[in-house]
Amino acid sequence: MRVVTLIENLVYKQGLVAEHGLAFYIETGNKKIFFDTGQSGLFMQNAKKLDINIEDIDTLLLSHGHYDHTGGLYPFLGKNTKAKVYVKKDIFVPKYHGHNHFIGTPRNEILLKKRLIYVESITEIDEDVFIIPETKIFNPTDTHFKGLTIKQGSEFIPDEFADELFLVIKQNEQINIITACSHRGITNICDTATDYFRLPVGMILGGFHLKESTIEEYAEIKQYFHNLQPKSIGVCHCTGIEKFMEMRREQDTNVFYNYTGNEIVIR
Repeated sequence: MRVVTLIENLVYKQGLVAEHGLAFYIETGNKKIFFDTGQSGLFMQNAKKLDINIEDIDTLLLSHGHYDHTGGLYPFLGKNTKAKVYVKKDIFVPKYHGHNHFIGTPRNEILLKKRLIYVESITEIDEDVFIIPETKIFNPTDTHFKGLTIKQGSEFIPDEFADELFLVIKQNEQINIITACSHRGITNICDTATDYFRLPVGMILGGFHLKESTIEEYAEIKQYFHNLQPKSIGVCHCTGIEKFMEMRREQDTNVFYNYTGNEIVIR
């Protein structure tokens, strides 16, 4: 099983492009899965360079309704005619930064017709590959809602990310957690997964939304990972380079930056 980062904020490989966004290509023994689409169709340029055929993808998951994760949705649907799109029902609720800056996902009924599958419970989309649609808030301190709103009618209310989902891959009696922005908190995501599967954690991969965390908030997450003892932690996107460097320096496990074009084999 392999995971290829088709787009992320940073790129180091010649011939690939980057943008502020995130998209993972996941290939199991049976299926080809796409998790998020970045903020545009640029991922297709990288896919071609990496010899990944977008038309062959069976399943698309969208982690939440922010543009930097869903902006490539319609370019994807224009290229791929067969993949079902797994989302939560709130993904198309209008999302804003504050009250003026729209950062959500417009709904195109024509392109979405007969493609959407709403996820309301833990769903196995391939053998030992699970969509987890609800992150329990075990630790309210580790949430990332500040300044983010949704619009209901004419009113703006705080966005608590009811639309957020993540992915768990179970293999060799351990779980691997793939997340996107972790708005509901990476510690809460990990606790939700371990509470359900009752297995140790192999790899944690994704954005942890730590760029603007306080010293106290980061210290709490650092201690959490120390106690959890995952085998590896791959950070990217909204984690921030500074926090990656701190984590790499301070964690007693393998911490790596998951840049555009990086490939991981899960054994």
